[in-house]
Amino acid sequence: MVVNIAKKRELVARILGVGVNRVRFEPDKLEDVADSITRDNIRSLVNSGAIWTAREKGTSRGRAKAKRAVWKAHGKGAGSKKGAKTARVGKKAVYVVRVRSMRYHLKVLKDRKDITNETYWQLYKKVNGAQVRSLAHLRDLVKEAKTR
Repeated sequence: MVVNIAKKRELVARILGVGVNRVRFEPDKLEDVADSITRDNIRSLVNSGAIWTAREKGTSRGRAKAKRAVWKAHGKGAGSKKGAKTARVGKKAVYVVRVRSMRYHLKVLKDRKDITNETYWQLYKKVNGAQVRSLAHLRDLVKEAKTR
């Protein structure tokens, strides 16, 4: 009687909780594997070493390590940076971050009712017109607006 080893492989995979392709059989003991019917039979073959599982294949870190070594060799650390901050981060990117933070701050103040709608729009237009240097400057302008 011909026994389908592939079905035994599937059964072993289910019992051991691994993928079918990781299941290995000892070539000398294939008859024992074919004769095993129950899960207990298969477990005993696993314990005896006739059936085992191959190790999982992982993602190799070799290329990543090599790339990091090159990066370190290029000396891109903080001490190796030359030139102004705008040489690495553009002026427009810096401007966008600053304006967004100021607009968000104004929105929070308006939602908390710390400033009126009129004051909000006056300051919003100043931010838009680049009359406000920074968030700290904006806070000073808010204080001035409150005292008026």
